[in-house]
Amino acid sequence: MEWLNASLSGILLFLGIALLAVEMLVFGFSSFILFFIGLACLITGLLMILGLLVSSLTVAFAAVAILSGLLAVMLWKPLKDMQSHVDNTPASGDLVGHSFILSGDVAPGQTINYRYSGIEWRVKSDEPLPAGTEVAVTVANVGEFTVASKDALDKLDK
Repeated sequence: MEWLNASLSGILLFLGIALLAVEMLVFGFSSFILFFIGLACLITGLLMILGLLVSSLTVAFAAVAILSGLLAVMLWKPLKDMQSHVDNTPASGDLVGHSFILSGDVAPGQTINYRYSGIEWRVKSDEPLPAGTEVAVTVANVGEFTVASKDALDKLDK
């Protein structure tokens, strides 16, 4: 039991880092409980190393419990607010702006297929476009291109 008290600060530091890693890597920072306990273990371990806390199991359990509660009270709202911020900006990739010639007619509610980069894409448009029209991709979703006439897009850019 003496070896446990002698190495308790190191054990707490290791446990704190392990709990923080599990919280972030496994749970994706979705449950804050392991975060609070891990942070409390780190703080308790550091306080024991600095000699501000006695290195004993009773003190370690009490300090981790009290610090976990204090951290939860202090950090719950800011962490919850940080987590609830959602960016609804549509992703823009290399495929947006890609231009090609339509092989068939496309109209609202009607699609054609276009093979690009080894993938068969469904092509749709909000306006009727005849075959042979040069189009550019305006939105690229999974397996689907939304296109517009390149001439119309060039006029909008000017």
